[in-house]
Amino acid sequence: MTTPATSPTAVDAVIIDYNGVIGRQPSTLMWRCLAALAEWPADQLDSFRDAFWAPREAYDAGELSDLAYWAKVLGHHPSPRWLRTLIAADTAMWTGTDPFVLDTLYLARAEGLPMVLLSNAPAHLSNVLNATDWRRELMDDALYSARLGLCKPDPAAYEHALAATGVDDPSRVLFVDDREDNCQAAAELGLRTLHYTGQLADLAQELLPAPADSFGA
Repeated sequence: MTTPATSPTAVDAVIIDYNGVIGRQPSTLMWRCLAALAEWPADQLDSFRDAFWAPREAYDAGELSDLAYWAKVLGHHPSPRWLRTLIAADTAMWTGTDPFVLDTLYLARAEGLPMVLLSNAPAHLSNVLNATDWRRELMDDALYSARLGLCKPDPAAYEHALAATGVDDPSRVLFVDDREDNCQAAAELGLRTLHYTGQLADLAQELLPAPADSFGA
């Protein structure tokens, strides 16, 4: 069970996930385009996704290079040019953001709320995210699995993020993630949690002093 903060005044800092919260999930069309670039049979999108995700945790944790990851997905080593194309398309799938979530975070930031990004992301994606305006303007720090060498829900990932907030008491820090297992792991360390399911009002209620229904759906 998640344990969201009861009011904005109960939160001294926020640790927030990227994909599924700030970042939008890729569309089916994006998946089809990536599968086509990988020269996967057009009628086997599900098998492509299975191949894509099977080594992804190791890739996110920095245990696999770009070449090693895509070799596992494809079953053979791509050429250097093909690899660059795959990396670019893969990265582009994860860089679309939810403007309503960002608006809410900017409002919370204007109230002086410290924020730390904690994301399972490969190195190339982390470099792209770090170069965005919202990352520089909103986040006091950004921690990525490929740079930490571990992925959520490893407790050490949360410990690094908590240290980055500068708040000693984990019960004063809100962790926001779209995966319930990640929230559960954070709760076990004493963090407040919000399992984000796309309901912006829930996020606004935790972070902003105004009523949640004054923000977008």
